[in-house]
Amino acid sequence: MNAPAATLTAPTLNQRLPGLLLSVAIALVALVLGKAVPLIGGPVFGIVLGIAVRNLVAPGGSYTPGIQFAGKQVLQWSIIALGFGLSLNQVAKTGLESLSVTLVTMTVAFLTAWLLGRLLKVDDKLKILIGVGTAICGGSAIAAVTPIIKPDDHDTAFAISTIFLFNLVAVLLFPLLGHLLHLSDLGFGLWAGTAINDTSSVVAAGYSFSKQAGDYATIVKLTRATLIIPVCLVLAFATAWKQKKQGASDFSLARIFPWFILWFLVASGVRSAGLIPAAIQPALHMAAEFLIIVALTAIGLSANLRRMASTGARPILLGLGVWAAVAVSSLLVQLVIGQL
Repeated sequence: MNAPAATLTAPTLNQRLPGLLLSVAIALVALVLGKAVPLIGGPVFGIVLGIAVRNLVAPGGSYTPGIQFAGKQVLQWSIIALGFGLSLNQVAKTGLESLSVTLVTMTVAFLTAWLLGRLLKVDDKLKILIGVGTAICGGSAIAAVTPIIKPDDHDTAFAISTIFLFNLVAVLLFPLLGHLLHLSDLGFGLWAGTAINDTSSVVAAGYSFSKQAGDYATIVKLTRATLIIPVCLVLAFATAWKQKKQGASDFSLARIFPWFILWFLVASGVRSAGLIPAAIQPALHMAAEFLIIVALTAIGLSANLRRMASTGARPILLGLGVWAAVAVSSLLVQLVIGQL
C-alpha cells in the first residue's frame, strides 16, 4: 500500500511552529537556570526539562514536526555556530603539547566502550554515544554524531544524562584528588582537560584548582573538541560502508555525509583568519550555546522515560567504566612522559 501523499512532503513552517516554539520556550528557561547553576549548565537543564514535559504533559502530535526539526536541523546549526568560537591558531601550541595524552585517552575511551559495552550487552549506538561523549566533549560530541548514526531519541537522552552524572562527580572530585596527588598546575590542567567531558565542567574543575590550571585546561579542552571532526568523518564512512554491505538500494554517501562538519570547518577558518570582529564574538558564542540548548531540549521532548527506565543500569555502568579508564590513562601517560 502506498503511503499517503502528505507523508512524502516535508512539514511546512506552520506545522513546525508549535513544536519549535515549545522547544525555544523551554530552552529559555533552561538557559536562565544554567546561568544560575553553571555547574549543571543550560544543555543539561534543557534535556531534563524536555524529558519532564514530555512525560508529565505529553504534548500532542501537532508538536511533533517542530520538535523533530529542532532535534535534528537546529542541532546541526548549533555545531556550525560553535565553529565561530574556535580559533585553530589559538590552540595550536597547547594542542600539540597535549596531543599524545588526548589521543591515548580517546583510544582508551573507545576501546573501553566497545569491550565493556559488549560485556554489558549495551546497544551499539548507545555504546558509540557514551564512548564519543566521554572521549571528546560530552553533550556537544553526542550532538555532533547523532545526525550521522541516527540513534533513538531516548538513547541520546540517556547518553547525555549519563555523561552529565560523571561530569558532576569529576567537578567535585578532581580538584581534591589533584591536591592529594600533588599535581602541578599544568599537570592538573592537562588531566582535567583530557579526562572531564563537558567544557563547562572542565572550566569549573580547572579554576577550582588554580587560575593557571583553569587556563591550561580550557585550551586543552578546546583542542580536544576539534577531534570531533575526524571522528564524525570516520563514523560517516563506516555508516556508508555498512549500508552498502547490507545492500541498501537507496544507499548514498552524499546523503549521510556530515556536511555540517564541513561548514563547521569553514566557520573555524573564518574565526582563525580574524574575519570575525571581537565585538560580535560573545553574541556568536551565546547563539551557539542557545541553539544547542534548543536542540537538546527537543531531544528531551522526544524521549520516552519508560523506555529509558527499561534500559536499566547497564549504560550507567558503561559510562562509569569508560570515565574511570580515561581518567586513569590520562594520569598514566603524563607520568610516562614526565608531564606530571
